[in-house]
Amino acid sequence: MDAWLYILRCADGSYYTGTCRAGLEARISQHNAGHFGGYTAKRLPVVLVFSQPFQSITDAIAAERQVKGWTRAKKEALIAGSFDLLPELARRRTLFPSQASS
Repeated sequence: MDAWLYILRCADGSYYTGTCRAGLEARISQHNAGHFGGYTAKRLPVVLVFSQPFQSITDAIAAERQVKGWTRAKKEALIAGSFDLLPELARRRTLFPSQASS
């Protein structure tokens, strides 16, 4: 594959979602070395918990943008391979109880 979407679990329990071209193992090593600075450098070590190959970096970046907008619960369902839960977790919750149908 030419590109990857990946999710890292940081030492503080948070998740980081990123993309890279070929060389996923090298990319994780770079994160753990603090090479990129920023979010993961302050939360080392990181562990790869999910990866998905893509034919193009453009497709991987599109998936990254989508996953970054997901809730923690939805990311955890993806990581666990519980794909059947994703539609349910994607449903919006009512913001105002008075708007809920009875």
